[in-house]
Amino acid sequence: MCKFYSIIHEEPGLGYSAEVPALPAGCYTDGATIEEVRANLKEAIQLHLEVKDDEIAGMHLPETSRVMEVAA
Repeated sequence: MCKFYSIIHEEPGLGYSAEVPALPAGCYTDGATIEEVRANLKEAIQLHLEVKDDEIAGMHLPETSRVMEVAA
């Protein structure tokens, strides 16, 4: 399991928005409560990482290139 730092912004009267700066191309979500935004962040991160895996799988790489999963 990887851990990511997120930034949560309180939006007065609207709830909360959140971002994960470490993920490329942006990973954002929102929620009415802190609990909701935390749950949404977990799902957003998982979906973001799945999309990146699919993009890597569909890439045409030279024979000398490798894709390697590294636990962090």
